[in-house]
Amino acid sequence: MKKNLMSLALLTTLSIASFTAFAGDDAYKGSWYALPGISYNWTDSDLKAKDDVGAFLRAGKEISHNWDIQFGGAYTSVDGNTNGKYKQTLLGVDALYMFSREKLRPFLLVGVGYAHNKLDYTVAGGTKDSLMANIGAGVQYLFTENIGLQADLRSVWSEANVGADSKAVANTVLNFGAIFRFDAPAPAPVILVEQVTQPVAVEPVVETPAPAVVAEQVKPVCKPIIETITIQAETLFDFDKASIKGKSNQALDEVAAKIKEHNDIEFILVTGHTDKVGADAYNQKLSERRADAVKKYLASHGINDVRIKSVGKGESEPVVDCAGVKGSKKIIECLAPNRRVVVDATHKQEDGCVVN
Repeated sequence: MKKNLMSLALLTTLSIASFTAFAGDDAYKGSWYALPGISYNWTDSDLKAKDDVGAFLRAGKEISHNWDIQFGGAYTSVDGNTNGKYKQTLLGVDALYMFSREKLRPFLLVGVGYAHNKLDYTVAGGTKDSLMANIGAGVQYLFTENIGLQADLRSVWSEANVGADSKAVANTVLNFGAIFRFDAPAPAPVILVEQVTQPVAVEPVVETPAPAVVAEQVKPVCKPIIETITIQAETLFDFDKASIKGKSNQALDEVAAKIKEHNDIEFILVTGHTDKVGADAYNQKLSERRADAVKKYLASHGINDVRIKSVGKGESEPVVDCAGVKGSKKIIECLAPNRRVVVDATHKQEDGCVVN
């Protein structure tokens, strides 16, 4: 039975690894991270060894929105039930299916690798090198963009020389580790563009017939003063998401503070934009949801939502074209200015002008 389960885990690992390599998103800019930690091992009854603590060290990479790869090793040394030690060394790679990229990230895992089992018992024992397979489930939690925790529970199958026989054994392992992310994306700068339009004055016209009458001065046409703030999408949202990252966002906090400084702002238009990668209809919906998320964030920070309107333009108003750029990653990087949210704040019309 254990050998059948071990074969199934190996087959599943190879299938998932092949699928991940095929479906990996070149445009996804995931982080590398280190994962040191400790484990508690419940040993297989055939090993006649006690349960005890071990240690592991792994490295990981976020390769797409739903997949992580982790690779590394683990070591355990526990007392036998009579005399001697049971020692296990593992080297392997795990594929993790991530259900979320928010702070709380539950996942399933399956892995394959190499196992070195040594039973250093007085009566019987031996050394055995074999394939290793494991399967389990766990969760990650990120406290910041760079630091988090991971916990998982897994079954680890390998082969060991027990007495005169080679047997498939299954240890149950509970792992706790600390996540240190190395290249979490830094916030993009906020670009502020102020546009101030001065009213146009028209020279007075004087009529020549007597008695001389001076014509009334023509009132200038009202031209609204609009302040435009452009924020890159990576500052606000995770990949393919429309929810604001974190409980607070520095870029939007600055926008809200700037609006509050001007009590003459009457109307605020929030416009979401995407790049041309993906289907038009999907990009349109994504831009609408992102604009609405910014509107709700500003409203929650003291801006009257009656004055705010959100719209999505999808990929219809690009800033750059990148027509001559080749390669998926280079195209995504080149198109970054198109992925943005624009906030237009319209100030109150000045007195004495004529609405055109």
